[in-house]
Amino acid sequence: MTSSYRPEIIQSAFVDFIGSHLSPFWSLTAPKLRLIARQALSDELIALQFEVNRAFKQRFFDTKKGQHSGWHGGQYINLKIPIEGIYHQRSYSLVGLPKQDLWWTESSKTTAKNKQRQTLTIAIKPQGEVSDYLTKHAAIGTIFDSSAPSGDFTLQQASSANQAPLLFIAGGSGITPMLGLITQALADKRQVTLVHYNRGAVLENYWQQLKNEHASFTYYLVDTQNPDSYLVGSRHLQAASLLTLDLPLPETQIFACGSQALLASLYKAVDEIAANSLGNLDSSKESSLRENIIIERFGTALSELALDTLDEQFDLATHTVYLRQRQQQFSSDSTLLLSAEEAGIRLNYGCRQGICQLCRCNKISGVVKNIQTGKLSGDGHDSIQTCINVAMSDVVLDI
Repeated sequence: MTSSYRPEIIQSAFVDFIGSHLSPFWSLTAPKLRLIARQALSDELIALQFEVNRAFKQRFFDTKKGQHSGWHGGQYINLKIPIEGIYHQRSYSLVGLPKQDLWWTESSKTTAKNKQRQTLTIAIKPQGEVSDYLTKHAAIGTIFDSSAPSGDFTLQQASSANQAPLLFIAGGSGITPMLGLITQALADKRQVTLVHYNRGAVLENYWQQLKNEHASFTYYLVDTQNPDSYLVGSRHLQAASLLTLDLPLPETQIFACGSQALLASLYKAVDEIAANSLGNLDSSKESSLRENIIIERFGTALSELALDTLDEQFDLATHTVYLRQRQQQFSSDSTLLLSAEEAGIRLNYGCRQGICQLCRCNKISGVVKNIQTGKLSGDGHDSIQTCINVAMSDVVLDI
């Protein structure tokens, strides 16, 4: 009797278990990274370069053709970092594009040695226990478990109609995902404008190099401690700041990454422009300004300011959320995760920012809205994240 089923005699998990004892960097299935170099990009930004293991190569490199199918500019990876026996998970934006020669590598002492390695790079601002460990204390050669590159903060979200201009607004370390995005946009011959708010100018030589190479690139580095660098005389992002860029705002796609305060200022600025019809905007296009904004999820942790404005932004009402497996229900007028916690119900969560995916679950019925994208779900089965979705009707979750 014939059968198409062929049992796996030796399980890959068993092979991984044996292989990991022979070489911790080796795995058939688990992507891993090995730290091979550090480079200071500025006083506050450190780049870390990693070699990828075989499992990573097989999933994100076309080894037969010698090409990289890896990631898009703006995407990130999740790293699992062990510190004193405790594992921490953090997400970091990937710098640059696959197979791209980064501008500092020419002076790196490890360039010749690492030349044939397939690598990726992240950039970190040391501002916490984990980031401080990675940038100062982790030994060269340390191995970390990694996720696949992911995230939708990419040019694929931007409208390609008429090659619309692109505006990138970053605050502080929010500049890191912009590096790959801008490189990719310029390669696609898009008109690109960068505005970076930071304490001190960062990567100024690099941006000037791009300006020299691409006439379609313009940048503004706003040093929040130097009034000479301010747009329209203010260290803060305002409606006048956007208007002074002389861009066709209704057609311009805006990518933003930074603090909650910066993002709130951006939304306030576009609302003010729309409300006052500044810049001679056509009334039919005023409502589209908010829709033109694409937010990097690292910058969208819910602060008190965001929670206070949720109802205003999304016209929320109180709805019932039913947990099918637990036979429990609760009322929700905020994010599903926060509402559950207010009702004394504990749900899985991680970053609370829509990054780590630990809160993801299946929605059986009902409509929810993503507070980062503003998109409504269908009313049937869907996979959602409870930390960034609000109920727009009664909802049933498979929890």
